[in-house]
Amino acid sequence: MPLILTEEQEMLRESARGFLEEKAPVAALRKLRDSNDATGFSRDLWKEMAEMGWAGIIVEEEFGGSDFGFVGAGVLAEEMGRTLTASPFLSTSILAATALKKFANAGQRGEYLPKIASGDLVMALAVDEHGKHGPAKTAMKAEKSGNGFKLSGAKTFVADGHVADKFIVAARSGGAPGEEAGITLFLVDAKAKGSSIERTSMVDSRNAARVTLENVEVTGDDVIGEVDNGYMALEGVLSAGRAGLAAELSGASQQAFAMTTNYLKERKQFGKVIGTFQALQHRAAHLYCEIELMQSVVLKALQDLDDNFGMASVTCALAKAKAGEVAKLAALEAVQMHGGIGMTDEYDIGLYLKRIRVAQEMFGDFAFHADRIARLRGY
Repeated sequence: MPLILTEEQEMLRESARGFLEEKAPVAALRKLRDSNDATGFSRDLWKEMAEMGWAGIIVEEEFGGSDFGFVGAGVLAEEMGRTLTASPFLSTSILAATALKKFANAGQRGEYLPKIASGDLVMALAVDEHGKHGPAKTAMKAEKSGNGFKLSGAKTFVADGHVADKFIVAARSGGAPGEEAGITLFLVDAKAKGSSIERTSMVDSRNAARVTLENVEVTGDDVIGEVDNGYMALEGVLSAGRAGLAAELSGASQQAFAMTTNYLKERKQFGKVIGTFQALQHRAAHLYCEIELMQSVVLKALQDLDDNFGMASVTCALAKAKAGEVAKLAALEAVQMHGGIGMTDEYDIGLYLKRIRVAQEMFGDFAFHADRIARLRGY
């Protein structure tokens, strides 16, 4: 498949760019940050996004979604990256919607997908328990209890977990931490007895949560997929999330690059526009080429999710690794080429650097995915 967007996808991108530039500019993120907003995003804006079909971008039409696929979701994520839009799009419309659409039973899909598409339900994926991403290291216990399970343990870095209505929790019903076998995915109500949620304000002005479960009871109806065999489902969900994050990183890096090149054309030093300095031209040219490569691999990963979901793991890992490194380079080069003013809060460029550094770590950084790809290739 050609690495270009279709006419419909281009139209989606144009409409999303216009909407976000008007309704969710970087100034909106500053306002949320400066007010220490407890939610971390505008619920009214999220409702508008839902009415436009964004919340249900990958949800089938029979459940009220627009069914525009993962490429469509990536288009939206990329535009959100350009304006640093804070919303539960990744946690709910990509991660949770993927888990339900691809792995849930008919009853679960019928109950939750329409609520996601309408913007009435916020869900969060609770997987990591340590400072670094490692889904196979899951240690949260899922002990048999009657016809169900009792969950005990803690999850960290749960994006939008502080406002989630439901969690998709990875817990260990068998095996030992470090093993892929024995992991099961559960639907857990945020207000379930025994659950406690601690909001975590991150450096990028977004919110995550530390979620602690103490003997939280779930039933067999709360299991997504198969008991003890949830790792492959979890990897499928994470692949979608990684591709979505890669698209967001792509948008953020493109915008940071655009801001930098505009600055190079305006700023004068020693009586000359600094964009005429060859050293800066070389750095800008190198970054431009890297961004072009990144855009191609991100689009390929999204296409693979649409065309052959079960085989998209490698390209999604590659996209996340490449996007993380290129976006980091774009942000660091932007700060340096802006000079001293790039270090001030007055300029937006620092906000891009902070978001990129957080998104780069989420669901695995470059080293994690380089190792993962090598292992998948038999090295």
